[in-house]
Amino acid sequence: MPTYEYECEACNKHFEVFQKMSDMPLSECPDCKGHVHRVLSAGIGISFQGSGFYVNDSHSAPACSGSCPAGSACKS
Repeated sequence: MPTYEYECEACNKHFEVFQKMSDMPLSECPDCKGHVHRVLSAGIGISFQGSGFYVNDSHSAPACSGSCPAGSACKS
């Protein structure tokens, strides 16, 4: 579920809310009941960890030369 950042126009409070993408945006500040608007934020981005798909799966298998008969297992 994404985290959305809001800012109150009355008290300038910044806060974050976990919401479904299909949920309607908030319109009221939880503190002062003033009008809020959603703020565009950079978020945390994507974090890739580990050795990676290509290192573990693709590079360890031999490359096919294309000379194997159709329907047979590649042995090159």
